[in-house]
Amino acid sequence: MPTTFPSSVTTVTPDAVLGYRRRGWTVTETANGVCLITDDQISAVELTGALAATARRFLRANNLSGPVIEIPGPQRREIHLVVGLAKATMAVNALRSAGATVHTDSASIPLPLTRLSTGSACWGISPSEARWIPPVVAIAAAVRAAEAGRKFHLTGVAC
Repeated sequence: MPTTFPSSVTTVTPDAVLGYRRRGWTVTETANGVCLITDDQISAVELTGALAATARRFLRANNLSGPVIEIPGPQRREIHLVVGLAKATMAVNALRSAGATVHTDSASIPLPLTRLSTGSACWGISPSEARWIPPVVAIAAAVRAAEAGRKFHLTGVAC
C-alpha cells in the first residue's frame, strides 16, 4: 500500500524529477507529484510521535542524519530515507517491532518538491542538505536508543 500524505503539489517540475534521478533514485510521476520507488538501493523508514522526535535527536547528535520527509498532522510523522536493507534483517525486524513502518520492495513514497511548505509534506532535511543517506542500522540504533530512554524514564517513576 503506498504511503500517502497531504500534498499541495499540482505541477511536477522537470528539474525536481531530474534531480532525484541524478541521485540514482527510481522515481515516477503521478497526478499527485513525484514518488520514490523503493528498491535494493534505497528504502524508507516511517516513524511517528515521540519515537520520531527522539530518534531524530539521536541521529542529529551523532551526525547520522540523512534526508527526512516531514508529514503534517496531529501527530509527528516523518520518513527517513535509508540504504542497506538487504543485509540488515535484524535491524528491520527490530524497527517493525518498535512500531516503525519499513517501506521496501517497490513501495511508493511521495516526494516533496520543496524544502518548506505550508500544510503539506516537506523536506525536514533535504537530500541536498544531507551528507549521506544513512544505513537502516543507524535508524534502528536511534530507535533502540529512544526505546531505552523511554524504558529508563518509566522505571524511574515512583508510584
